[in-house]
Amino acid sequence: MMVRRTLAALVGLGSLVALSGCSENEAAPAPPVRPVLSMVVAPQGAEAVRFTGTVQPRFSRDLGFRVLGRVVSRDVDVGQTVKAGQLLASLDPTTLTLAVRQLEAELAKAEAQLVYATATRDRKKVLVGHKVASQSDLDTAEEALAGADAAVTRGRAALDKAREQLSYTRLVSETDGIVTATNAEVGQTVNAGAIVITVAQADIREAMVDVPDEMARAFKLGDLFTTSLQVEPSIHADGRVREIAPQADAATRTRRIRITLDAPPPTFRIGTTIIASPQQISRSGIELPRSALLKADDRTFVWVVDEQAMTVARQPVEVADAAGETVRITRGVEAGTRVVTAGVNSLTEGQTIKIDPEMVP
Repeated sequence: MMVRRTLAALVGLGSLVALSGCSENEAAPAPPVRPVLSMVVAPQGAEAVRFTGTVQPRFSRDLGFRVLGRVVSRDVDVGQTVKAGQLLASLDPTTLTLAVRQLEAELAKAEAQLVYATATRDRKKVLVGHKVASQSDLDTAEEALAGADAAVTRGRAALDKAREQLSYTRLVSETDGIVTATNAEVGQTVNAGAIVITVAQADIREAMVDVPDEMARAFKLGDLFTTSLQVEPSIHADGRVREIAPQADAATRTRRIRITLDAPPPTFRIGTTIIASPQQISRSGIELPRSALLKADDRTFVWVVDEQAMTVARQPVEVADAAGETVRITRGVEAGTRVVTAGVNSLTEGQTIKIDPEMVP
């Protein structure tokens, strides 16, 4: 009887040992401790946003001749100041001058024929009154007079047109401004309508700047900007946003903004490099390397390190803008928090990590 009880106890103990061994073998292995690169984030001080641009005219005119011809003179060069009505360039007027002279002669002939037809009509009218000529003779004289008068009108119109064509051989400035481009040289034959000289109207000037697409969305028409010369920051002028490009440039991902300047000083010459700063926006926040961001579910996250438990947790953040390999975080991470900066796609929630003491900033 004692032998049976001893065997039963041994069998039960063996079963417990076997079950215990199976439970330990089936337990999931602990995730490996992963070494990571990290940094302690710190807030960036408020920094004025500044953009580099150039002074450009609000209005610019592309001028060209209205007739085909050969350029015989160009009286201005790039950068030269011009006045309204000033001669800029000329075409060879020989052909059109001869056409004007021919039409002047034809008009003189038509006017002489009109004088003769008028005298004939008057004479026929007197003869009809004295019963010497018939009414049909008077009607013929009246018809000849009407034809002569129409010929004079036609000749004057043709002459006016020819003189207008002759005036097109002189290219004059339509406004005060500055020559910004020349596209023809003396001796060159130019087509009608081809751009020969570009004149920028200098009384209304603008600052033209290219702004990153992310930051351009914060601006609206009418926003105030302060602009200053790059070579002399003490010389400045205020302005308001007049135009914001509706789409970003495909290559640079920037939008072009035009700022109309209010009474700019003379040193704000067209083409001068300027620095433009918005008066109500400053750049502040926390900056992280782009490699610290994790994209998931149409949201942006970073891995925050619990330095006591040495684990990581995913934290959603808001990104204001990016400049090269750096991004600016405006919400989601507090100053003094340690954030993983590399290998973010290989981590899992609550994973144990190891920080290399030599890589700690």
